[in-house]
Amino acid sequence: MFVPQIDEWQPASKQTTDFLSGQHKLVIGGTEQASASGQTIETFDPALGKVLAAVPHAGQSDVDAAVAAAQSALAVWQKIAPSERARLMMRFADLIERDAPWIAEVESLDSGKPKAHIAAVDIPLGLGAIRYNAGWCTKIAGETIPVTSPDMLVYTKREPIGVVAAIVPWNFPLCQACFKIAPALAAGCTVILKPAEQTPLSALILGKLALEAGIPPGVLNVLTGEGATTGQALVVHPGVAKISFTGSEEVGKHIARTAANTLKHVSLELGGKNPNIIFSDCDDVDAAAATAAGAIFFYTGQVCSAGSRLMVDAKVFDRVVDRVVSEAQQLKMGHGLKAETTLGPLISEDQLKRVDGFVEESRGSGIEIVSGGKRAVGDLASGSFYEPTVLTGAEDTDRVVKDEIFGPVLTVQRFETIDDLMPRANATNFGLAAGIWTRDIAKAHAAAAAMQAGTVWINTYNQFDAAVGWGGFKQSGYGKDNGREGLDKYLQTKTVWVNHAR
Repeated sequence: MFVPQIDEWQPASKQTTDFLSGQHKLVIGGTEQASASGQTIETFDPALGKVLAAVPHAGQSDVDAAVAAAQSALAVWQKIAPSERARLMMRFADLIERDAPWIAEVESLDSGKPKAHIAAVDIPLGLGAIRYNAGWCTKIAGETIPVTSPDMLVYTKREPIGVVAAIVPWNFPLCQACFKIAPALAAGCTVILKPAEQTPLSALILGKLALEAGIPPGVLNVLTGEGATTGQALVVHPGVAKISFTGSEEVGKHIARTAANTLKHVSLELGGKNPNIIFSDCDDVDAAAATAAGAIFFYTGQVCSAGSRLMVDAKVFDRVVDRVVSEAQQLKMGHGLKAETTLGPLISEDQLKRVDGFVEESRGSGIEIVSGGKRAVGDLASGSFYEPTVLTGAEDTDRVVKDEIFGPVLTVQRFETIDDLMPRANATNFGLAAGIWTRDIAKAHAAAAAMQAGTVWINTYNQFDAAVGWGGFKQSGYGKDNGREGLDKYLQTKTVWVNHAR
């Protein structure tokens, strides 16, 4: 087992080293336990290619136990007064905030992300989701409905959907877990959290902190394991009422097909190939280009909302490319615990090979690799580091333009007119997000109206808030995280008819 050494980079805290060197266990029904089979899986530090820890590999019997615990806890959790549920959720958030410094270290080691990014973005987003949804506990209400018969009183109740399997991705392990846990708990559901096998550690911390917060046993269970086994067992289990999944398009489609056999409720937040459009009349072309660079290179491009397709007015095309390349070349690749690091590794060697495959295919097709285009060498060669890459000259039909790469690879394309632009921007199977840069407010609103995407940012990019729903159109999935819509998907409506004439 690898434990970071103080003299290798910014010191890891004692809490981090103690956690990594300890025995990691599943959280089922309020108890920590090994998998029934005793099997484990390893999680790696992608910056060094070394084993970080071993976690239990939950099998069918562990899934059965977690579902049973979650079903038993449903009645307990629903009997707790809404104001008390809110208090417990707030306490849960406070404990995460208390431990945020070392949680950020663990997450950095497990995912490769710079610790500073996790502390500034991931953890605040997660805390915001918990605290925002805690406020909904006391505000879930039905309605009375006037009907034609004068002798009938009709009212509705909003009730929890039941046991929720929350399956979260490796790119934002902690905050994506919070995006799913928080509204489910506020709605009165119980949860089985299944983190990605590549990044299981922060989920285990959340399971422990929920118990410390006083959330009743079985309300939040944590199962680590592989998607094909642990995840699949959750998807097919008849005791699971809902699957909330964030991840790849391929896996999302498999979950939707499989869950149809038991008519489970399913919500899917999948991929994106997001156009980021810079018009020549934007207030500050250089600032827009710098933001566009951040929109793709943040977390090494492993972000579903990444602005991976930059579309630029021909009048400012060369200027934008030059600025984006300059921003890319200023990024500092390195281990996430080093203070100077601004670009971490890809999550795994497999992901690096996938990204490099797209670039090599482009190289052979005549697309120009303006910057980057290869894995890092020297001191970074043992990790999954890939240079920030800028491509020009790609056609709309090229794979680098059409497919989600999920790496630090940006295609920059030119356009002449807005009439030419919008059909091209929408010519994708995805519809998650888009960016528009212009000072012309009429043009901005017209472009936003024409864009087939769940979120459109105007003169900004990658803005998020717990109060604002997040989800896509087309094959980017269905169902929203965050906001009122994020809560509604964990509730079902019961209608009651009362004959008050009898």
